[in-house]
Amino acid sequence: MVIDALSAIGSPDIKMSVGPSQPADNAAGGASFEDALGQVLGAAVDTLKAGESVAIRGIEGAAPTMKVVEAVMDAQRSLQSVLAIRDKLVSAYQEVARMAI
Repeated sequence: MVIDALSAIGSPDIKMSVGPSQPADNAAGGASFEDALGQVLGAAVDTLKAGESVAIRGIEGAAPTMKVVEAVMDAQRSLQSVLAIRDKLVSAYQEVARMAI
């Protein structure tokens, strides 16, 4: 499927940390930012895959139109959320890059 290439984004194998490696649990006992972001991206990829699958079944005539519309709208919302997160991350990176050293 088309979305399979995006599945690596939410995989736990990708480490995005810049500093030294830290334990997964922080001092408060909650999930780290990296874990939370990975879960959100993984759920978004799953939603996009489900939407693509239902859309293909709809084209084949195996899924009702209402289910296709619901799945595509869920996928669209997930994609918009991922794009908003990406925009915030890029903006934060640009702010850090503009800081005087």
